[in-house]
Parts: sequence; C-alpha cells; structure tokens
Amino acid sequence: MFDAVFAERFEALLRWRRDVRHFDARAVAEEDMRALLACAALAPSVGNAQPWRFVRLRSPGIREALVAHVDGQNALAAARYAGSDQHAHYLSLKLHGLREAPELLAVFCDERAEAGHGLGLATMPEMLRYSCATAVHTLWLAARVNGIGLGWVSILDPQALGALLDVPAHWSLIALLCLGYPSEHADSPELERRGWQAREPLADRIFER
Repeated sequence: MFDAVFAERFEALLRWRRDVRHFDARAVAEEDMRALLACAALAPSVGNAQPWRFVRLRSPGIREALVAHVDGQNALAAARYAGSDQHAHYLSLKLHGLREAPELLAVFCDERAEAGHGLGLATMPEMLRYSCATAVHTLWLAARVNGIGLGWVSILDPQALGALLDVPAHWSLIALLCLGYPSEHADSPELERRGWQAREPLADRIFER
C-alpha cells in the first residue's frame, strides 16, 4: 500500500516535526482546522473509546487570562533554577506562543467516556489518557504536513485551566496547544539549537531482558 518514496517522506515528516513557539500573523482557515481535528480523531484508542475532547479557545478574555496564568507558572518554574548555571539560560527561552498563535486548542480526556464500554481499562485506566496523547501526536503530524506549526504548552496548572474553561470535573487535561504558521523553519529542535538539550543516542534507551 505504501511505497519506498512514501516511507522516505514519512521519515522526513517525523524528523521535521517541531514544537513551534514562533508564529506569524496568518490565520488558519476554518476548513483546515476542521480537517486537522478530523485527522486527530483517526488516532487509535483503547476499546475504541475515543476519549479525546477538543476545546477551541476563541475568547480574547480567556486568552488573556491564560497568558497571565502561564507567565506566572513560568516565573515559578524559573525559580527552580535560581542560583544555577541554567537560570539565565532558562529565562532566555521562549516557551510558548500563546500570544501570537492564531489558534489555541485544549485537549482533555473524558475519564468517564461511555464509548468502548471500559474495554482494556480494568488494570490500566490510564490508557484513556494515553489514547488522547496519540490523538495529539496524530494532529501534530497532520499539521506539519500542511505547513502548520504546533506548540505544546505544559507550564500550567491543569486544574486552573479546567476551571477557566469550565469543563466537567471528570475531564483531565492532556494538552494545551498553539497552532498556526511558523515564522521560521528549522531542521533541528529549538531547545537543541539553543543549547538546552540535544537528542541523545537511541542505543542508551533500548534494553533487552
């Protein structure tokens, strides 16, 4: 079904997938957003539970409150490095594009998803959340294919975000995503280019028993 050319391009897609923090001002067309969400929904899920819940953040007020919250959490995170050689380095990093990204998307896991009838959850209920993570990754690759960048923001309080968006208490936050057209393109991760962390040898992460 897939030839060698496709396989080569797929590997290139994986290598060029980036966590984007710098966006230009172009809007993402509504049909493109809907197409990306449709691709995300093709992800595998335990018991076919499809527990992902996508919340598009459209309100300027919510965006402003979210930026203030994340900036506050970022300041707290920076304090962890105070007195170390990494402190100034940390402060120099741009860790989110919440102000610039034309689209903000919160991904939640419905911990009470009725679809799937609990299949595969008896001993590993966290599989619901893992399923949502695969949806995020599927969305990420689909975005990259279409020239759209995605940034995953993790410096936040999940409970605070859930309250801000007024979602059900049994929805667990999986990801806060920035989506838009990158203002720059690079063949290596930004954190590697900025000297924070390089990719380490895969051999160090493979074990046999």
